[in-house]
This record gives sequence, structure tokens and C-alpha cells, in this order.
Amino acid sequence: MSSTILNVGLLGAGRIAGVHATAISTNPGSRLAAVSDINQAAAEKIAAQYGAEARSTDAILNDPAINAVLIATSTDTHSDLIERATAAGKAVLCEKPVDLSLGRAQACQKVTAATGKPVMIGFNRRFDPNFAALKAAADRGEIGKTELLSITSFDPAPPPIAYIKVSGGLFRDMMIHDFDMANFIMGAAPVSVSAVGTSIVDPEIGAAGDVDTAVVTLAYADGRIAVIKNSRRAVYGYDQRLELLGSEGLLQAQNMLENTLVKSTTSGVIGAKPTYFFLERYMPAYAAEWAAFVTAVNTGSALPVTLDDGVAALAMAEAASQSAKTGSPVKLAEVLG
Repeated sequence: MSSTILNVGLLGAGRIAGVHATAISTNPGSRLAAVSDINQAAAEKIAAQYGAEARSTDAILNDPAINAVLIATSTDTHSDLIERATAAGKAVLCEKPVDLSLGRAQACQKVTAATGKPVMIGFNRRFDPNFAALKAAADRGEIGKTELLSITSFDPAPPPIAYIKVSGGLFRDMMIHDFDMANFIMGAAPVSVSAVGTSIVDPEIGAAGDVDTAVVTLAYADGRIAVIKNSRRAVYGYDQRLELLGSEGLLQAQNMLENTLVKSTTSGVIGAKPTYFFLERYMPAYAAEWAAFVTAVNTGSALPVTLDDGVAALAMAEAASQSAKTGSPVKLAEVLG
């Protein structure tokens, strides 16, 4: 890309789009040029806040002055928009997941590969400074050969049932971050996925066809194991931890707390709770994610997260969903076809 400033179109104007608008506007290598949304008022609000234009999606995609688009629309539109944007010659950063359907995501993968345009999937947690430090330490061999990974990811409270019904389910919507994190930390995809899920937090979630509490075990070709624990309810806050055991030690990335104050008295020791939710916890990660995208596009270097990574995580989500229903492990190769 010859331009030193990336002109960006933001597709979507919901909560997460606002986070991305901030990242785009505060990065010296990018400029928010236009915003689109099916809710025109929402697009106009973000556009006005950041000095951009509220435009239609078609107008953004057809504008040759816009070099890149960030897709933050509903999941069922992701694959179509990725295909349209890359066909229009634009670099793409798309929020996870690629699609609710693995087959549709794989089709998108093939169509997009033919354009040669860069597509990055928004697995922002890879860019969290704490998780990135754990990965770097493991890659330096600081705990020898990695053997067992444990990922804890608990939300503070369940989302509305209306959201649950269109989300694609816990495995595709929530745990997909953890599937990608496992691939990132372990450096490979597993060979099989075993899952148990239940709707113990809210029966309404079960009635909507989803689970709210789940444990997944990932088995790797070399004998390593990863365990992912998800819950839609942790009353004390947003619980996000990694633990990696190796032949020569243990690496841990702990929660980010509301503050570092600790009170110690004869009654006990009291500290702060974890930060409340993902906006508070991962804002630095969103900024770092966007910075990595801008650098890769402007320099022509490799993207740190690809569409292939997005398809791999979605395949693991599909395998977990099947395993939770059947009670049997599911081989990833069989899901990928």
C-alpha cells in the first residue's frame, strides 16, 4: 500500500463498532473516513463523533479512496461483506466469527483467497499484553516443553435471551475467542474436541437451544492437552485467565483488577474484583490489534491473524457443538471435510 494513511470505512455502528472507531481514529496510520449501518442514526452519531461521513455500505465499498474496511456488523453478514470488500480491492479486518456456518466460512475463504487481498479476523485477545507476554515466554522455552493449557473465560452476567437466539450459541459466539487463543498459545490446532455443556445459569438459555456453562478438552497430535472453561455468569466480574504448564515450570496470566489496593486486617485480606467486562478489560488489546493490522497492510507484511485462523476456530466451535450433543469426541479433520 503506497499510502501512509489508511482511509477506513467502518461497517456497523453498534457497541463494538464504537470501540473500533476509537482505535482507528487514534492510530496515526489510519483515518476513519466513513461509517455505515442499517440504523442510519447510529452511523451518523459515530461519524459525527470522529469527523467521518455517514454513508451506505455500497458507497463505502465502491469508493476507491477507501483502502480498508472494518466489518463490525451482525455475524450473518460477515462472509458476504468480506467477499464484497476484497472484490472491491480493499483490505479487511472483520470481527469474529467469520460466519455462523462453517461451510459458508470455508466458501468465503476460497473466494477471498483468489483476490489476494489481506483479511484479518478480530481475535483481539491475542493482542492483550498479558496473554502476549505468556505466549512469548513459552516460545522462548522458559518452561520447557508445553504440556497442559488451561483457559478460564467467565462473563459477569448472561446476555439478553434475544441476543442468545441469534448469536450462534456459546461455542461459536463466546468460546470462539478461547479456541483461537488455544491455537495461538499451542501453535497448532487440536486433532479432537470433547465438550460438555449445560444451561445451569438460566433455563431460558437452554430453552433457546443454547448452553451457558461449558467445558471443552482439546487433544493434540503430540499428546498435549488444553482445557477451556466458559460460564455466562461470574458474579464477581469478568474472569479471564490463562495457565500453561510445561516440563520445566508454569506460566500464568492473571485477571486485570479494578485497582491494586489490598486491605489486610485481623479479619482477613481483601482485594479488588476483576474489571467488569470486555470493554474495560480489553481496550488496550483492541488498539494493539488495529495497530498490527495497519502496519501489516501499509508495509505488505504478513497479517498476525488470518481468515484461515478464523475458519480453524469456527471448525473447533462446530466440533464442540457436535460433541456436546453426542457426548463423544469429534475429530477436527472430519468437521473440516
